[in-house]
Amino acid sequence: MRVPEILSPERCALLVVDIQARLMPVINGGEMVLKNAALLLKAAKILKMEVVATTQYAARIGELLTEIQAELAGVEVLDKMHFSCFANGAIQARIKELPASVNTLIICGVETHICIYQTVAGALRNGYRVVVAADAVSSRTVKNHKLGLARLRELGAAVASTEMVIYELLGEAGTPEFKELLPFLK
Repeated sequence: MRVPEILSPERCALLVVDIQARLMPVINGGEMVLKNAALLLKAAKILKMEVVATTQYAARIGELLTEIQAELAGVEVLDKMHFSCFANGAIQARIKELPASVNTLIICGVETHICIYQTVAGALRNGYRVVVAADAVSSRTVKNHKLGLARLRELGAAVASTEMVIYELLGEAGTPEFKELLPFLK
């Protein structure tokens, strides 16, 4: 088994998928997804990582939760009708605008077995390495969440916890970034 390169902020972007007002109340473990997605956004800001954010049919399902919007200062939220972010021209164009150094997408959001699964498949087809924060994604049912995570692994995505992702991005203790993030990691 080939060991993948360690995550580094300059080679990663965070993709936040569809954490919306009308959808999250029916998501299993929605509070955990919200908490961990917000934590990933804090880390992305502190580590100066690129962020792409999407909604699914916002006119019907609503805007992103206010807690997510608060962490997105200055990030344009792109709306889609397709389940895969890579099937939407504007989102795909935004991802292609990321710095050439970005080869990895860290993904959080909902639903694991639909939009996350199809987006991961699209990202892999487009040559990106993918890391899914398993505790920052979910579905309406536990069964679909678990099946979605299993399928993501089969596709070749790395599945990790939010904390694993953040500590890997940090790489070491004692840095200014570590000290700034530490209060949120306790």
